[in-house]
Amino acid sequence: MGRFFRSDFRPAPVREGDVKNVTIETVGEKGDGIARVNGFVVFVPGKKEGETVKIRITKVLRKVAFSEVVGEAAPAKEAAPAKEAAEEPVAEIEEPAAKPAKEEKKPKKAKKEPKVEIVKEESEEF
Repeated sequence: MGRFFRSDFRPAPVREGDVKNVTIETVGEKGDGIARVNGFVVFVPGKKEGETVKIRITKVLRKVAFSEVVGEAAPAKEAAPAKEAAEEPVAEIEEPAAKPAKEEKKPKKAKKEPKVEIVKEESEEF
C-alpha cells in the first residue's frame, strides 16, 4: 500500500524569521493571543484580543506557528492625494431614500382552547 496523502494539505504561509503585522483575534486557554496569517493560526505570547502588533515567527509546525513580539504594528499608509486637475469629475452617487420605519406588529392572541369538563358519574353499589 502507498502512503496516506491528505489532499487538503497546504504549506504554511509563514516561515521562521518572517516579520508580520497581526491583530489578535482571540485569547487561547493559556492566555496567549491567537492571530491568523492567511487563515494560518499564529500564537502570540502575552497579548490580548484586539491588539495589533509586529511579530517575528519563531517556530512553524504543520498546523500552527509560534511567534515573539518585536514591536507595535506600523500604522497603515494613507492613500496618496488624487490629482484633481488631470482627472475628470466623478458623478456623485445618490443614496436611496430612507425606508419608512416598520410598524410594530401586535402580538398574536393565543387561540382559546375549548373548555372541557370531565364529569364523573357516581355509581350505586349494590
